[in-house]
Amino acid sequence: MIVDQISIFIENKVGALAEVTGVLADGDIDLRALSLADTTDFGVLRLIVNDSKRSLNLLRDTGFVASVTQVLAVPIRDVPGGLSKVLKILAEEKISVEYAYAFISRKQGNAYVILRVEDNDRAHSLLVERGIEAPACGGIIEED
Repeated sequence: MIVDQISIFIENKVGALAEVTGVLADGDIDLRALSLADTTDFGVLRLIVNDSKRSLNLLRDTGFVASVTQVLAVPIRDVPGGLSKVLKILAEEKISVEYAYAFISRKQGNAYVILRVEDNDRAHSLLVERGIEAPACGGIIEED
């Protein structure tokens, strides 16, 4: 399924991550997945949350540089080769993966991988055609 991801540009300093997560906690935003990539001075924090529009407004209102990007949330069977199966399908069709990170859905009981690809719609359709089912987003992204 295609979902919204919040990307936040943060300084690589003590307390920066706590500040971002504090803003979201104070706004009653529930984090579903998180990835942090950093350099010496700055980082990009990527989040899947239960309310992306409100999260974006809260972050911007407190001075953070943040944006929304659509990514794929792909269910992965918890078996050896589960992720490999998905990535092979994309590679066979020449769909490039820019980055990926994973999380587990407590309500659905599945693992998921977040994929940033060059063509979300094409990748999603292809995965569904090949039997990688996309469950409803309730419990994954939305409020429980």
